Amino acid sequence: MKKFNLKYNQANLRNKFLRLGVNMIGPETIFFSNDTKIGNNVTIEPYVVIGSKVKIGNNVIIKSFSHLESCRIENKVEIGPYARIRPSTILKEGSKVGNFVEVKKSTIGKKSKVNHLTYIGDTQIGNSVNVGAGTITCNYDGQKKYKTKIKNNAFIGSNSSLVAPVTIGEKSIVGAGSVITKNVNKKSLALTRNEQKEIKNYKR
Repeated sequence: MKKFNLKYNQANLRNKFLRLGVNMIGPETIFFSNDTKIGNNVTIEPYVVIGSKVKIGNNVIIKSFSHLESCRIENKVEIGPYARIRPSTILKEGSKVGNFVEVKKSTIGKKSKVNHLTYIGDTQIGNSVNVGAGTITCNYDGQKKYKTKIKNNAFIGSNSSLVAPVTIGEKSIVGAGSVITKNVNKKSLALTRNEQKEIKNYKR
């Protein structure tokens, strides 16, 4: 029985995708799976790992130090750097997942952006949604997983926690620093914030 050579296999996969027109910057640092599917005009920066069952569309950019597995990436999507795309994730056309963002079992809608330092799990995000830095979908209570829905054109302020199950309505806004535990109606502003206090001339 012929011994499987991982290094040789990776070299073959890299050469295959180079021949197909994939633009790889530092191909020796990029790792593919045997079932990886990649469309046209795709750029992959150094130090990217693509696990099994990944399908990548056209005009996609995957930036350095990103990890993808069991996901579907549609056309004109930008990923990373330092992004983790976990199983059962769909990134719709024109969406963007930025640095230090983890997405699991979720759909990011067309032209929606999740740019910085965010966890999106068990979530359905609509089109043209902006998710601010530091946002977390709190999908697990220690026993069960719950779903979050963010409708089209919603805006999620930075450092927000969305406690599932919860729905954020269309064209609504969640104020920065909020912990949202109830559904938010469309075209509404929701925020949870304590009053700021200041003690003048304070000494430790």
